[in-house]
Amino acid sequence: MKLPVLRIDPSAKMPSYAHPGDAGMDVHSVETLVLPPGGRACVRTGLAFQLPPDAEAQVRPRSGLALKHGVTVLNAPGTIDAGYRGEVCVILANFGDEPFTVEKGMRIAQVVVAPVARAEVVEVEALDATERGAGGFGSTGLS
Repeated sequence: MKLPVLRIDPSAKMPSYAHPGDAGMDVHSVETLVLPPGGRACVRTGLAFQLPPDAEAQVRPRSGLALKHGVTVLNAPGTIDAGYRGEVCVILANFGDEPFTVEKGMRIAQVVVAPVARAEVVEVEALDATERGAGGFGSTGLS
């Protein structure tokens, strides 16, 4: 699949896979900013995507930022819909104890392009019974 990408900011780096076989492409910041502990920001990538009509792009955290600094994508996974043509931004949140500086050019998230299945919603009077039923939120126990 080809993914047309528009560089909105001349300093933007194109998304790229770090290793063969990786699912996610790294995206980079085009700005420098400081995230205080408990803070969040919409960080610009300087890019816009033209996704195929049967696909979405999922914006996911980078594990190294999460583990080492407590910095993650707040609405993970964020969804970029096929019809969106604006700049891709990443909502980063700092759950760490120290301020975190996002540097211009830093890898801030991963983007995974995935197929989208469209459902036809059909209203019914009842749902089929299952063994699980309505059990959720810990209904299978803690261990």
